[in-house]
Amino acid sequence: MKKITIISGSPTEKSRVNSVVNVAKQKLEQSGCEVSIIEVYSLPPEDLMHANFNSKPIQSANATVEEAAGIIIASPVYKTTYTGVLKAYLDLLPQKGFKDKIVAAFFVGGTISNLLSIDYALKPLLASMGCKCFAENVFAVDNQIERVEDHEQNIHFHLSEEVLQRVDASTFDLISY
Repeated sequence: MKKITIISGSPTEKSRVNSVVNVAKQKLEQSGCEVSIIEVYSLPPEDLMHANFNSKPIQSANATVEEAAGIIIASPVYKTTYTGVLKAYLDLLPQKGFKDKIVAAFFVGGTISNLLSIDYALKPLLASMGCKCFAENVFAVDNQIERVEDHEQNIHFHLSEEVLQRVDASTFDLISY
């Protein structure tokens, strides 16, 4: 069974990014993959901010990344790059933590110009960490993910067909590698 780890750099549980992550998780599991999600916001903030490499939760998250054959790095785009909390966690991974792994970026931004954040901000970091194989990335603009609140104040998301097709292509790459 292929192991895939999703690293979500969203600072909140109910974000558009996590709606895309949940769709990918479901597709990967339906294809027989074992999927783990690291929600960076749930790691101890003081360990992230003080780069505590000896933290048990950080070491546990790092072990999950090490065991994975494929990685999805998910983040909203703020000020043309991924979140600071995501960067704080990535800094705690081993220098070659993505060696021999296929990696995909799942980013959601306010405008299409935020798409460049994958190629100019994330990919150089991933390459420096040993990643040589990139899966199809998924980039969505906020308006491609409709946020709906029902009468009980539960939040649901509806992804556009275009975003769903990108998720399909990316998950296919991750499974096929």
